[in-house]
Amino acid sequence: MDDRLIVAMDVPNAVAGLELAGKLGDSVSFYKIGLGMLTGGGLALANELKQEHGKRIFLDMKLFDIGATVEAAVRGLAQFDLDFLTVHGDPNVIRAAKEGAGGSGLKILGVTILTSLERADLDAAMIRPGDLHEITVERAARAFEAGADGIICSPREAAAIRALPDSKLIVTPGVRPAGSDLGDQKRVETPASAIAAGVDHIVVGRPVWKADDPRAAAQAILAEMASPQAQYPNQ
Repeated sequence: MDDRLIVAMDVPNAVAGLELAGKLGDSVSFYKIGLGMLTGGGLALANELKQEHGKRIFLDMKLFDIGATVEAAVRGLAQFDLDFLTVHGDPNVIRAAKEGAGGSGLKILGVTILTSLERADLDAAMIRPGDLHEITVERAARAFEAGADGIICSPREAAAIRALPDSKLIVTPGVRPAGSDLGDQKRVETPASAIAAGVDHIVVGRPVWKADDPRAAAQAILAEMASPQAQYPNQ
């Protein structure tokens, strides 16, 4: 199975999540479970998919708090033997999360700038002036320096982040097959262009779980990721 595709389980609860996993079967090996699922049995679903179905799990919590709180939260989550966990990409948050992860296999991914945001959104949040692309790349560099195992970014910044001297894992939401509804995403690319930019994993949600045939939708994305158009130049 090609674990470069991570399917986002943005469904209401664990029951719906298990139903989706059943439809996708062995076509998908990696799932993202986020905050929207947390009160619907998200952690229980993550554990069941990992332990009973052999799936890889990306827990998308985007933790952000004082260091001691982040460290404690990550230490608690690390006991579930999951694969990826997101925290905000601020260096102090990254360092605390890495302490919490300890010697576990949990990889800490720093969020740079959300793919649903544009420069106007940063202005509204009073984030410093400057080119959004350059700010994203700089946040990625600082996250890597603080010890992050990888970062979350838009596919549009992936090539520049891959070119950083200490680049690590790059995981990108904001990926949509050609012709798909963009939803709340603003900085998007296709699966092929994301992989060609040097991305390690792409995250796709609605184009899969809202499809009439989720398995066929996932297989179409996987086929595009394996196409000649998706070849990263240095591979």
